[in-house]
Amino acid sequence: MVSLAAFSYGQNDDASLRAIAMNPEHSREQRIDAIRQLYPQFASGDSLPQRTICVWDVMGRNGPVYAAAQDQQSQLLELGVQIELEAYTNEGVLTDDLKAGQCDAALFTGIRAREYNRFAGTIDAVGAIPAKRHMHMLLQVLASPKMAERMEQGPYVVMGVAPMGAAYVFVNDRSISTLAKASGKRIAVMDYDPVQSEMILGLGGNPVPTSIVSAGSKFNNGFVDVLPAPLVAFHVMELYHGIGEQGGIIDYPFSQLTLQLVGRKEAFPREVAQLVREDFARRLNEIEQRVVQQTGEIPQDVWIKIDAEDKREYQKLMQQARIELRDRDYYDGDMLRLQRRIRCKFEPTHPECSARLE
Repeated sequence: MVSLAAFSYGQNDDASLRAIAMNPEHSREQRIDAIRQLYPQFASGDSLPQRTICVWDVMGRNGPVYAAAQDQQSQLLELGVQIELEAYTNEGVLTDDLKAGQCDAALFTGIRAREYNRFAGTIDAVGAIPAKRHMHMLLQVLASPKMAERMEQGPYVVMGVAPMGAAYVFVNDRSISTLAKASGKRIAVMDYDPVQSEMILGLGGNPVPTSIVSAGSKFNNGFVDVLPAPLVAFHVMELYHGIGEQGGIIDYPFSQLTLQLVGRKEAFPREVAQLVREDFARRLNEIEQRVVQQTGEIPQDVWIKIDAEDKREYQKLMQQARIELRDRDYYDGDMLRLQRRIRCKFEPTHPECSARLE
């Protein structure tokens, strides 16, 4: 059946082949066959094209991100691409190598990926995705072929988005239970992103530039009082040392973090990138299970409960931050609108659904 389809497709022009390759209603075999006709270099044989994917993982080849990336090798081999993985423990070096063409694609944090695609890089916007169910709906939307053009920017294409779980605020003093109470406190910010420092200064905090690798040790050794981080960092970075007996984790998600696979369009055509994005979406539950396993158990006594009024204050401040950063072209307005629509799907009576400020 596939061979007959291949013969039929061979008579069509490139536009017809692209339509087949981008259409999820066709079988995966039919779509792959169309891709191979469009791009003869993606064909079976002894001379499959080789691509290098650079993977950021704080634990290098022994880490969970690198292990997850290995799963993608077999998927891309089906498309006629041999993948070589390179592990990086420094995101800055990885991004430099991606720009220099040393990497055909790179798997790294969505915050870093904003530089390569502002639309997808806004997924991690503060307070924009309250819970897992919102993230599920968003990632299913982004995997649609209708979004393919938005996943491209300049010479790069976002080939996949994987959830890393929610980021929470870790503090070394339980009295820092709200953003207002963080005034004057030392708050960790990413050293490559001056906008984060400006946001903290606007809240009255004292920003302390740090890298992902050094953030945990700075918190554990008392150089910072407040550290936004994913829950997986509690065990991986041993943040329980920094929490000690006086600190805790504020029980309200700060943002939903992602890993994003960003490729060079010359190495991964649109049709190939689309199939990879769909594969990420299909494996969403598997990816989340990996995150849960890596997170482990978080002791109940470290959580700092906040009341409904404080939660509303968090929501208000986060919305103000998103709007300000949108107006400064840091966040993408289309992504913020999409996220608001998804929030309103689950909570249609919320005031933001009628105000439509985003």
